[in-house]
Amino acid sequence: MIDFKVIGEPVILKNARKICPNDIEKCIEAGRYGALKRALKEMSPEDVIEEVKKSQLRGRGGAGFPTGLKFELAAKEKSDKKYVVVNGEEGEPGTFKDRIIMEDSPHLLIEGTILAGYAIGADEGIICVRCDYIKAIKRLRKAIADAYNMGILGKNIFGTDFSFDITIERGAGAYVCGEETALLEMLEGKRGEPRKKPPFPPQKGLYGKPTVVNNVETLANLPFIISEGADRFLEFGIDGSHGTKLFSLSGDIEWKGLIEIPFGATIKEIIELAGGVKDGKKLKAVILGGVSGTLVRYDEVDISVDYHSLGVIEAGPGCGTIIVLDETRDIVDVTENIMEFFRTESCGKCRPCSLGTVSLCNLIHRIKEGNGTEEDLKKIEKISIGMRKASFCGLGQTAPNILYQSIQKFRDEWLAHVRGGKNDRDGYHKNRRQRIHGRVGTDDS
Repeated sequence: MIDFKVIGEPVILKNARKICPNDIEKCIEAGRYGALKRALKEMSPEDVIEEVKKSQLRGRGGAGFPTGLKFELAAKEKSDKKYVVVNGEEGEPGTFKDRIIMEDSPHLLIEGTILAGYAIGADEGIICVRCDYIKAIKRLRKAIADAYNMGILGKNIFGTDFSFDITIERGAGAYVCGEETALLEMLEGKRGEPRKKPPFPPQKGLYGKPTVVNNVETLANLPFIISEGADRFLEFGIDGSHGTKLFSLSGDIEWKGLIEIPFGATIKEIIELAGGVKDGKKLKAVILGGVSGTLVRYDEVDISVDYHSLGVIEAGPGCGTIIVLDETRDIVDVTENIMEFFRTESCGKCRPCSLGTVSLCNLIHRIKEGNGTEEDLKKIEKISIGMRKASFCGLGQTAPNILYQSIQKFRDEWLAHVRGGKNDRDGYHKNRRQRIHGRVGTDDS
């Protein structure tokens, strides 16, 4: 079982593992569905949207788009049908925060989904769960069935005119389907590839109808905002970044698990709360926000985790992942694993991504085999910049992030490989063959 910790007062993990997620009556006794009842009985959909806008809640899936604004855009669209789609695909390596919410607090997510539906005028929600999250799917199915039996889902919820249905769809398990429009394509039974935008999903989403696509963690914040009020939510965090954020901790760290922090805590504080770097070794770097996120050097970790501070080093909280690398990690090995992942996960829709990831892998392999040159490093940087500018979707645009930053921040290590100081051709080929045949994992976390 994945353990979790909290810095300060929790918002998302408040009742996690204190109340059995399979006991809806106990959940209701603890206050679950109180926010929904208040919204349906005392607030208009416009009131809900205004409260969410006032809370300054931003999407927790990576993009950080203002949630209230997304609701407002969908609510303004005139349509006979609207949808709420919950993105529980969670394909980023090292990320498991949404899994914990779905497993331990399924009624929290259901309540948040119904609130989103009420706000935008939707009558149907679809929770798309990563296909191998078996436990999460099982618990969500029971929670949804119990909610129907209690009159919390279905027709005339709490005796009001509002009706809402929720179904579960198993995701394809493809990284690209974490992108909202690729997710919609998959739900429509098509190949999971991103769509051209605009139009955006709030205007034309699932089956061409207005749709809000929200991350699991984002929707899990709504019950607190509606029950406690936006002013209370604003007490968490700092200016420009309010509320709390979940981070999945893994890599070379003493304690691995899930942590909930208020925005404003530093990366250094998070690592220290988790017991520090494993076996007393020195910190080399942190991969923040997933393998498409940011490489934070050891001398940059005393930085506040918030949108403004992280923006100074061109970073962001991303999908909520912290992978710790100790001093023994070879940065070229790390980036090779990441680029091989993206080469496999590229959907092939656009050439900058499909060919770029292959070219970058080939260049890294050449350097590791002892045949690389400094000119190859320039090629890697040039291809990375080209992918950022020309790729069709976020996957291709962000795939070379860690690789590019590793050359900027650990150039000496790359040059050591190029000049032969770190090359072990026989060992390299042996390890690569083992990885390919699945005998050695790419990450021990």
